[in-house]
Amino acid sequence: MITPADEEFLRRAIAIAAHAVTLGDAPYGSLLVGPDGAILAEAHNTVRRDDDISAHPELKLARWAARELDPDTAAGTTMYTSCQPCTMCAGGIARSGLGRVVYALATEQLVELNPASGTWPTVPQDGPALFDEARAPIDAFYRQDPVSAG
Repeated sequence: MITPADEEFLRRAIAIAAHAVTLGDAPYGSLLVGPDGAILAEAHNTVRRDDDISAHPELKLARWAARELDPDTAAGTTMYTSCQPCTMCAGGIARSGLGRVVYALATEQLVELNPASGTWPTVPQDGPALFDEARAPIDAFYRQDPVSAG
């Protein structure tokens, strides 16, 4: 359920996205709000500027949260973002331990506004293969310290 406070933070994410455009960057913005309601960090898309396909604000903030927040704080933190996170960012968010994401535009709405947003090709994947060989480094790593691995 979206609350009035959520709407205010979403407006901030949209303002970050609008500011990104004035800098020549793509129109996507995000922020993290901690359990106490304070803004912890903000970011916008810098894919073009940084020549880095992973420079989405959601992934940058997920990486920040994973480095800077303890697990309990991360679990109580909400990411507000101008558009629904892509699958790359969603994976990073899940791994970071963030507790919630609130977004303004759904992916389908973004594609309606900008059809090129939905034209990513599907890359064929083949596998699994070489199980016994591939498992050797995995087994070796997780036998070292299963608590801190991963």
